[in-house]
Formats: sequence, C-alpha cells, structure tokens
Amino acid sequence: MSLKLQIYRCAVLALVMGVVVIALPEMMKAQSEEPPKAEVFFGYQWMNPGGNVPDSNSPPNAVKAPSLSKGFTTSLGYNFTRYLALEADYGGSSDSSNVSVNSFTAGPKLTYRGEGVDFFAHTLLGAERFHVTTAPTSTGVAAILGGGMDLKLWKHFAIRLFEADFQWSEQGFNEVPTTESSLRSPKYDGALLRTGIVFNIGGAPEPLVSAACSIDRSEVMVGEPLHVTVAGSNFNPKHTLTYTWASNGGKIEGKDTGASIDTTGVAPGSYTATATVTDAKAHKNNVASCSSSFTVKPMNPPQISCSANPSSVDAGTSVTVTCTCTSPDGVPVTVAGWSATGGSISGSGNSATLNTTGASPGTITINATCTDSRGLNASTSTSTTVKNPPPPPPPPPQAAKLNECDYPNKVKPWRVDNTCKAALDDVAGKLQQDPDAKLVVVGNAGPEEIKHSKHKNLAAERAVDVKYYLTQGEAQQHIDASRIECRTGSAGTTTSEQWIVPAGATFPNASSTEPVDESKVKNIPDHPKPAAKKAAKKTQ
Repeated sequence: MSLKLQIYRCAVLALVMGVVVIALPEMMKAQSEEPPKAEVFFGYQWMNPGGNVPDSNSPPNAVKAPSLSKGFTTSLGYNFTRYLALEADYGGSSDSSNVSVNSFTAGPKLTYRGEGVDFFAHTLLGAERFHVTTAPTSTGVAAILGGGMDLKLWKHFAIRLFEADFQWSEQGFNEVPTTESSLRSPKYDGALLRTGIVFNIGGAPEPLVSAACSIDRSEVMVGEPLHVTVAGSNFNPKHTLTYTWASNGGKIEGKDTGASIDTTGVAPGSYTATATVTDAKAHKNNVASCSSSFTVKPMNPPQISCSANPSSVDAGTSVTVTCTCTSPDGVPVTVAGWSATGGSISGSGNSATLNTTGASPGTITINATCTDSRGLNASTSTSTTVKNPPPPPPPPPQAAKLNECDYPNKVKPWRVDNTCKAALDDVAGKLQQDPDAKLVVVGNAGPEEIKHSKHKNLAAERAVDVKYYLTQGEAQQHIDASRIECRTGSAGTTTSEQWIVPAGATFPNASSTEPVDESKVKNIPDHPKPAAKKAAKKTQ
C-alpha cells in the first residue's frame, strides 16, 4: 500500500472520530423528531470484490481481485414513513492497477431512529459494471445487503459513522481466452465499507414545547383548598421533566404535575398560579410555562326559610314544617336545631313534624337552624295556631218505647180500653210535636190466650186496633197512617208496645219482630155490625 493512500485513510478516520467527539454531547441532548422527507448521502467507499479476475501478466490465467481503496459513493433515500424508505445507490471503486467496479442499485431501507443516532439496514438490487484492463468490460446483476449508523448533529445534517455491506454480483468473461472455468461466469462475494455525510431534506419542523394548566375550581371561599395540574406537550417522552410552581395568592406546594393551594387568610380577590416545565437534557426549546387564575371570595352565611302546614289545627293534629336551606356560596348545608314552644317536634332533613297532642290553644312557634359545612349558620321560625276544641256532637237519635197497653178484657181481647186510650193520646201528642218521627206498634199475645181464643192473629189485631185509634178513633187524633208501622212481637204478653222512632233513628227490635200484613189483618170495632163481624171471622 502506498504512503499516500495510508495518509489519506488516516486523515478520513481522524476526521470522523473528531466529529464524533465534538458532536456526541449535542447528540445526546437532541430530541427524537419527525423524519425528513429525503436523505442524501455522500461519502468514501472501500471495496473488496471477493473473486478472481484475468491476470494482466498472464491473460489465460486468473488471480484474486485486489481490494479497491479508491472509491466514492452517493445515495438518495425517500422516506415513506418514520421507518421505511426507498433508496437509490451508486458506488464506484478502483485501484492503482487494472480493476474498477461501478454499481447502480435500489431497494427498501429500514431505519430505527433513536435519540441522536439512527441505525439502518437495506437490501438493494441492480447492476454492476466490472472493468478489467485485460478483459472486456462486464455488466451483471448485483445485490447489496447490509446497514450502518448515522450520528445526528443537527436537524438537517448527520455523519454516517460507518456502513458495512455484503455485495454480491455475477459477471462473465467468456471472451477471455483462458482455461480457468471460474472466469467464464464468476460470482463475486465482496464487502463494502463506507463513511461520509448525510443531508436531511424536508420533514416536519420540530414542534415547540408547551404547557397547559388546569385548576379544579375557579372560585373558592377563604380557607378552601385548590388543586392545580399541568400537562406538558411536545417534550421528549424519554426525558425526566422538572416542575416548579408559584402563586401570588395563598401557599402553594407542588409535586411533579400537581400542586395544592392553601387560601387560609388570603384576602378576597383574583390570583394566579403558575407552573414551569423544564427539560434539562434538551439544549433548546426545553422550557414551557402556563398559569391558571382563581378568585377567593368572602364566606357568606346560609339562608333559610320555613313554613307550617296547616297554619291552624285542632289540638292533637299533626303539623308538617318544611324548610328551604341554601348557601349563597354553594357549599353543603344541613337543617337542625328543631324546637317548638308547644307540643312535641321531630325533624329529619329539611322537614319536621309537630305533634300538638296536649298543646294548649294558641300560637306555637317552631324554630330551625341551617348550618353549612364551614360552621356558618342561620336561624328562622314559623308558627301554627291550635284552636279551641269544638263542642261534642249531639248523640245520634234513638228510638224509645213510650208506653204499652194491657188487654184485660177476656171477651174482647183486642179492644183498646179507656186506660190504653189515655196512653195512646200521649203517643199522639208526641207524634204531633215531632212531625218527622214515626211510630212502631208491636202487638203481643200470650200463648195460652191464643190457644183458647178464636182470634189466632190476636197480636196483629191489637197492633192494628192501636193504629186505628190514632188515625181514625173517637179521639180524632188524625195521625197520618203512613207514620205508623204495625208489627207483631214474641214477648208472650197481653200487651201492645208503642215505640217512637225519630228521624234518622232505627227501630231496635226489627230483627225480633215481624211486620203485619194490613191487607189481611183489619181492625175490629168495639161494637161490630154483623157485616163487620162476618168480615172479622174471615180474617181469623
């Protein structure tokens, strides 16, 4: 190897290492970003063809192809995604003797984009032109398989630290007069080493970092706590961020993305909490701030109003008391402290029940207290009136037995005698005094007298004769017949009973007596005419 070539290689290696040493700290600070649209590479190429070529000193023979230290390469890659690109590549190498190789290939390229460094692999197919001075130029199929590493210095510039590829091609020297079969259709399994610079073209600009603050409440009462949070955007997710908090009102204590604000003793007014997010590893575009405003208001006591329903009751009646309790500041409230100047009261929630049993007539005042979650309270009262008790209602009307008649006449056992007539005159007077009352006459007969008498309906005849006396008798009482009901009883006595039944009352012995069928049982006069006697016999 010539001294000039050695100096050239050393210079290239020193340049690459110097750039790495200088740029490494900055590369470690660089953030991952959107890939460029295109990447253009220019660099140096060293090649070992990996096969035999015709011998220039002895054309019929073959010798191993030498390493080609003079080389140049360039490629153009278009990125479809962050990881996938289509790459077109050209490489040319030669030596100081008689061999030169030029390749034109294209194919997919996969890139892993890290922080400050990219690793790539590609598979390229195309053609390779192989020139040997002792043989005709040959062009054959070629393939390149390998990868490398790019060190990113800035957004649009990187150093390709190395690229190592396996290169395969198939050539033909069939016109060369040789006995070497390996030259008729040789295959080359070679190696490529490359280094150089990469220019990145296009791509999305690096987004600016930002921060967004939010606070749980925009308004609080004095002494109420607040919580504020911050969220950073476009920061490198692999970096640890630092957060600082400040507030011009209250005491703020922050930890990472959240902070608490104590407003105890803070004067009412408007204040601001500020958060600053910093990425210490990034050299630029690494700080963002945001703020949230909040208002501290004075504490207002709750408000309460109550009503009693009904507002006037009789003693012993229950009264429902309903209260409306609210806080102008919107904090939770409860109603308690129920009391009353009379009766007994029990409450639950916003309502209570007043029991007025035993309460004296007059006004009863009910008191209630509303308390909020901060201990502030307000009280109010309402009232109801206990009325004097009403007089007891009159007793319901009752039927009453006014008198009864005896029938001592053995010959005419149905006959209303003078003693009975005097009693019936009293009955008529009662009916005249109460025109709405009715009379029930219950006729009775003893079993022995029925047994020995021809009058088997003697009890009914006695009731009918009493009715006849009151409606048509000689006393001329003229009582309306519709007001008198005749019934037969089972007392077994020789009597008739006169029951006066006021309006609204019922005859109490209706179930133990039977109504008289007055269409069959007729009254019997004291001195019946023969026709009347005959009619009376028919009814017996």
